Amino acid sequence: MTGREDVIDAYQEGRRPAGRGAWLLLGLVLIVGALVGAGAGYGLARGAWVVPGAVATRLPEPVAAWLPKGAPLMPPDLKDYSFELLDPATKSGEATLRVRLLDKRAGKPVPDALVYARRLDMAPDGMPTMTGKMKPEASPEPGIYAFRANLAMEGRWRLSLAAKVPGETGTVQDQLMLRAVE
Repeated sequence: MTGREDVIDAYQEGRRPAGRGAWLLLGLVLIVGALVGAGAGYGLARGAWVVPGAVATRLPEPVAAWLPKGAPLMPPDLKDYSFELLDPATKSGEATLRVRLLDKRAGKPVPDALVYARRLDMAPDGMPTMTGKMKPEASPEPGIYAFRANLAMEGRWRLSLAAKVPGETGTVQDQLMLRAVE
């Protein structure tokens, strides 16, 4: 059979033959897929993307060994800083969350730090997509950082914070757990 006879047979059977447009579309999809796959592999290989530990532990050992390991959250010199939650239990709904950034070496609060990344979610209760809105408030005293938050429901909440400390390179990162009660 020739190509022309295939087309005629297709029309007689009530189906439309694949034309050049369909083949071009299929080729374009395959090329884009190959480029995306190559880009993802390249990003993983050079360490631009990190696979979360929870995912890597569920993969077969040969695959997990090939993937890059997670980067440490903080440089070793910043391990001397930590956030402390001043009110580990608070009322659900609108609440003020107060945290202290503490220099463990001196045992004193760290004033004038820039807390620039913050997230509030219910990951401890298995609902990481349940998030709460937060906005910074005026600091009640040096080294204490306050945030106005909406804790929409009772339960355990995770407060993730990151801060730049004056005179230090790197970022202090910490996750604190709090409980919203009625």
